[in-house]
Amino acid sequence: MSSATRRVLIADDHDVVRRGVRTLLETRPNLVIVGEAANGRAALEEARSSKPDIAIIDYSLPELNGLDLTAALKRENPRVEVLVYTMHDRENLVLDVLRAGARGYVLKSDTEKHLLAAVDALSIHRPYFSGVISETLLERFLESSPSAHATLTHREREVVQLIAEGKINKEISHILGISVKTVETHRASCMHKLKLRTTAELVRFAVRNNIIQA
Repeated sequence: MSSATRRVLIADDHDVVRRGVRTLLETRPNLVIVGEAANGRAALEEARSSKPDIAIIDYSLPELNGLDLTAALKRENPRVEVLVYTMHDRENLVLDVLRAGARGYVLKSDTEKHLLAAVDALSIHRPYFSGVISETLLERFLESSPSAHATLTHREREVVQLIAEGKINKEISHILGISVKTVETHRASCMHKLKLRTTAELVRFAVRNNIIQA
């Protein structure tokens, strides 16, 4: 374990989880919690200001899920290490976050020692995966093709998530800082690329492809 101080951001929409993670990490003198967030978009903003070395994020985050948050964090700061701390162990979901740049994956059902071990590993830029990630899964990650939704841009995926969460175009416009017309353009592009006709179909697509959790 590195003795250098590491700055940590925690993103989870459950207060009790954030408090628990913070309390556990504060037992380590080399870890400093520099920010917390209850949704993905707030986490991205917090990361921009606090510049964490490690981001511990849930997958099922409102407004910007863990997959797209991981991609955004790595795009803006390639040196940040992302640890996904979640209850979800579906193989395709794990593969997606690895492709996006996460280098740690721990289940909330794992013991505390796994979370600490993951943070220790990421502190020295080494990957860490709890037992759910087997050698076979890592091999599949290297060999597998992108998921069905890979044709969407990151902005389009953001729009899809917000639509699936029940936001109207005006709300999406405000959240993303773009015009309503641009939202409509992205929405139409998504529907065309995915060959969908209705909002209900778009919501089902978002659930099936782990953009939101049902």
